[in-house]
Amino acid sequence: MRITYNHPVYKDRRRELRSNQTKVEGIVWEFLRNKKLGVRFWRQYSVGPYILDFYAPRVRLAVELDGDQHADATEKLYDSDRDSYLLALDIKTIRFWNKEVIENVENVIKQISQHFSQPPLVSKRG
Repeated sequence: MRITYNHPVYKDRRRELRSNQTKVEGIVWEFLRNKKLGVRFWRQYSVGPYILDFYAPRVRLAVELDGDQHADATEKLYDSDRDSYLLALDIKTIRFWNKEVIENVENVIKQISQHFSQPPLVSKRG
């Protein structure tokens, strides 16, 4: 299976998402940009058919910020399928509710940083 990262077909959509980021994405981006945590993050980065809110390739970590719509059963299923797809590529996804970011961004950033020191996932590919 060949996976395309930042496929050109998603370029306009990624650009649109960056230009119209949510308030919560802007808050988190201020902590992640310019390697402020010692790891380079990209925002609105595509992996296969999915566009990730934030992605750190070196540590294979996706960070997703979820609004209330993600509480819907259909969205939960979509998110689960997406997380499974990424995990099969050795990319771990961590999710935070928008409310968590607004109420305690420092804790959210601390949780993100804790994933940098964990050993990488073992590939199941041959």
